[in-house]
Amino acid sequence: MAGFLGEYDCTLDPKGRFLLPAKFKEQLQENENSQFVVNRGMDTCLGLYTIREWQPLFDRINKLNDFDTKIRRFKRFFLNGATMTELDSAGRLLVPQTLREYAGLGKDITLVSMGNRLEIWDVSKYKKELFESMTQDEFRDAAGDIMKDIS
Repeated sequence: MAGFLGEYDCTLDPKGRFLLPAKFKEQLQENENSQFVVNRGMDTCLGLYTIREWQPLFDRINKLNDFDTKIRRFKRFFLNGATMTELDSAGRLLVPQTLREYAGLGKDITLVSMGNRLEIWDVSKYKKELFESMTQDEFRDAAGDIMKDIS
């Protein structure tokens, strides 16, 4: 399978590490089970990418015109702080302190699938985002608009 499915609660240890859930490990392709990139995500969460997913995105962003102010600012925000992280022998990933601060991560976090990447959220912020950012009616209307060309 190319991508992730699921949502799992995890705990950050005092050093900022969390155990990657077995269900997500099972969804990794054979050659991508140890190295990841974690970076600032949208909506004050973090993005977690496999190297296979990160590299084409990085290459595409790297080709953007640095003479455009909007692009430079986007690149700074998105790429600065992006950090390679690797599963340790216990199956944990380290989230750097600066990124934990950006996302306001406490001890309890939620990993959320977003297709080709995972999002890392503070549990309380995620619940607020999930249940307060869009009503069921808004979700239904958005789904109709976004998915109208898919049969």
